[in-house]
Amino acid sequence: MSVFFTAWGYGVTYLEFASVIASFVAVTLGALGKRIAWPWWVISSALYGIFFYQVDLFASALLQIVFIAAAVWGWFGWKSTGAQPRYMKNKERGLWALILVSMWLISAPILADIGAAASRPDSFLLVSSTVAQIVMVLQRHEAWSLWIVINLFATYHYSNQEYWFTAVLYVALTILAIFGWFSWRKLQQNVQL
Repeated sequence: MSVFFTAWGYGVTYLEFASVIASFVAVTLGALGKRIAWPWWVISSALYGIFFYQVDLFASALLQIVFIAAAVWGWFGWKSTGAQPRYMKNKERGLWALILVSMWLISAPILADIGAAASRPDSFLLVSSTVAQIVMVLQRHEAWSLWIVINLFATYHYSNQEYWFTAVLYVALTILAIFGWFSWRKLQQNVQL
């Protein structure tokens, strides 16, 4: 992989740099509840899918395919005016939590068996991000709470893998998730009026 620039002794490739920029744009637009976020998600996910595959983070690479599918679903599922969020009922929250834990417990050993790097944390990111993305496409406010936790964990995970530029992205995505939580709260209040 060709190095675009070096920061703190870490070589940022052209691919990782482009992936970070496209992801940042996608999440910013998503936090604002803009429908145009979805094509940006396709771009960033395609780029990151290649990057993660090249560095043997197979669950993270697979997650990008999930993000692309969710982006297509989100494009057709959201109105042209953007997100119209609502809160989940407790039963719905419980169901999603059960799905997340169950799928994580199933996927981690499978990834370990195929030789994936960091299979337990990577499988957690795969499953939790899939759930969060579906919840976001469904325009549920809780997506942002999930993204805050997931992005903090991803910052830790990618730092451990020494993908520093991607780890810095996840710090920024954590801040954007907090912004998204407030932004969607305001959007929801406007929908209720």
